[in-house]
Amino acid sequence: MGASAPNTLFLRLEGPLQSWGDNSKFVIRRTHEAPTKSGVMGLICCAMGVPRQAAICRLRELNELRVGVRIDRAGTRWWDYHTVGAKIGILRADGEGIKRTGGGRHDPVETLITRREYLCDASFLVALRGDPRLIADVRDALSNPTWPVFLGRKACPPATPILAREGPGRFDDLQRALAHPPWQPRLESENAPRKRHVCKRCLIEWQASHEGDTAAQDAEVWYDAPVSFDPPVHEPRLVQRDQVKVRVGCALQHSTPTPRRPRPSYEAQRQQRLCKDKGLCVFCKSSQRVEAHHVTYRRAGGDETVDDLRLLCHLCHDAVTMIEYGENMGLDRINPEDPSWRDRIIQKRDEIVAFRSLGTERRHPRAEEAN
Repeated sequence: MGASAPNTLFLRLEGPLQSWGDNSKFVIRRTHEAPTKSGVMGLICCAMGVPRQAAICRLRELNELRVGVRIDRAGTRWWDYHTVGAKIGILRADGEGIKRTGGGRHDPVETLITRREYLCDASFLVALRGDPRLIADVRDALSNPTWPVFLGRKACPPATPILAREGPGRFDDLQRALAHPPWQPRLESENAPRKRHVCKRCLIEWQASHEGDTAAQDAEVWYDAPVSFDPPVHEPRLVQRDQVKVRVGCALQHSTPTPRRPRPSYEAQRQQRLCKDKGLCVFCKSSQRVEAHHVTYRRAGGDETVDDLRLLCHLCHDAVTMIEYGENMGLDRINPEDPSWRDRIIQKRDEIVAFRSLGTERRHPRAEEAN
């Protein structure tokens, strides 16, 4: 390949759940804060169709790739209840299956209960930098993977294509590469007030460029450079934390406006009803605090008519409304002029009056009760 051939490939690792194995063992399986080199190499081997047992030969070449991770969205850590060995069992060091406590020879083997940690709703931009020929091979494999790829564990499928929209490019180092693709907020509100650039945290794999180069004192040792997947063997590598300034791109999603809810606009019909009912409650004939009551909402906010309303005083309106809520009524409501509702409305009026009278007595007790 020519001198201008791309030496950097971008991967977008984003999904509902991700888990990038830490050095934890046995029943508690934690996750790193970002994709590990072992996880990324395993993803590539899966796309290439390389079995775990045969990966040791291909990993020698893939480990030459330098890995940089930009944390676009850190996500939230979640725990999962998990069992291992159902109907298969867990083997002891001597090769025998673990039996239930106090069980006999033919008792079923035990399952192992584990706690597994995941990153929920995280998004990472991974930059792979290395030989252009190897970069081309990896790009071709991810464009047409042999086996389905996943984000650390098989239960974590990606939510977006693994190959980022930004195609392969040529960069002098991983810092410049990770600063090149714009950061896209999920919603426009995530970038308020509007900014043109933001700083994003990065994890950069350190390798000596010249003989005698030394890493910074704050470099971290990550034991995630894979030598073999079966059995799992990893070597250490140095990772440096950094920040890059990136341009802000367009939002990935646009907020959907709340649909307009029709509101009853019945002032004209209310005035007509006031005239028709002579300003009196149709139930008790009171003229105090009368208001319009809907006997149906089928035409609310549209072709509402004066026959959809009835005048009620405040007390009768409260009684009718409480009965309607108790009956869980829909669009069609109580017509207070209907004789079949008369007894229930009177009963509810009496309950309201008694309750309000009791409240008044509690707030203002009589003199003989206060003493």
